[in-house]
Amino acid sequence: MGGHEGSQHQFTGIAKYFNSYTITGRRNCVLATYGSILAIFLFFKLKPKKQAAVTEK
Repeated sequence: MGGHEGSQHQFTGIAKYFNSYTITGRRNCVLATYGSILAIFLFFKLKPKKQAAVTEK
C-alpha cells in the first residue's frame, strides 16, 4: 500500500525544521507565523507618520 512504513521520518533541508509530522516541526511553523504577524504589526505601528507640509500665507 501507499504511505510511509514505520514512524521514523528522515527530513532534509527546510523540511527538517518545518513539517507537519513532528511536534517540533508544527511548533516551528506556528512560531514563524506568529513572528511574521508580529513583525508586520510592529512595522506599521512604528513607521513614522507623514507630516502635513507647512505653507506660509
